[in-house]
Amino acid sequence: MKVFAVVVAIALLAALHPSTDAFSLEMRTLTSDNLVSSSRRSFFSSTAASLGALASIALVQPAEKVEAASPAIYKLDSGITYATLKEGKGSYPQAGDIVAIEYTGYLTNGAIFDKTHSEGSQNALLFKLGSTAVIPGINDMVAEMKVGQKVQAIIPAELAFGDKGICIENKEGKEECLVKPGSKLVYDIYLKKSSIPPP
Repeated sequence: MKVFAVVVAIALLAALHPSTDAFSLEMRTLTSDNLVSSSRRSFFSSTAASLGALASIALVQPAEKVEAASPAIYKLDSGITYATLKEGKGSYPQAGDIVAIEYTGYLTNGAIFDKTHSEGSQNALLFKLGSTAVIPGINDMVAEMKVGQKVQAIIPAELAFGDKGICIENKEGKEECLVKPGSKLVYDIYLKKSSIPPP
């Protein structure tokens, strides 16, 4: 590819400098009828300027405008807003089914406060759909997902940790909160599996 670029550059130089022999390094004189390079230095200076202009033209190409398709936003009756990040191909779980999900929980500022997986490992959270093992917002969202589907959901405070948040009292008697009371939360949820519970 580089050889081709050099050949093209030489051909373009010959076209840009028709009055000079591109490979001749002999001294020429300036006449009143036409302007000819009088030294190797001026020849190479004009050639370098031409190459610089050609390189800038070749390198500055207009970028193609690529419009990313933004996902559709849905809202459940419960108040959860979500977007599908990956379509599922399986079935919808039913209340009482055992489901396996992977999730990452974010505060609205983007800070992660909880997740099922860490670097180098993938763990799934198993729970009975409709139980109190997870916040109500996760139950509601997973009930609307197909197996294999991944969503990003915004869960209102009343379906998350409500007015209590997740807070502890520190040694000084002050309350520190991982999730402040009344906080909306964002979850990336992936529904890995769903199965009927054993009898």
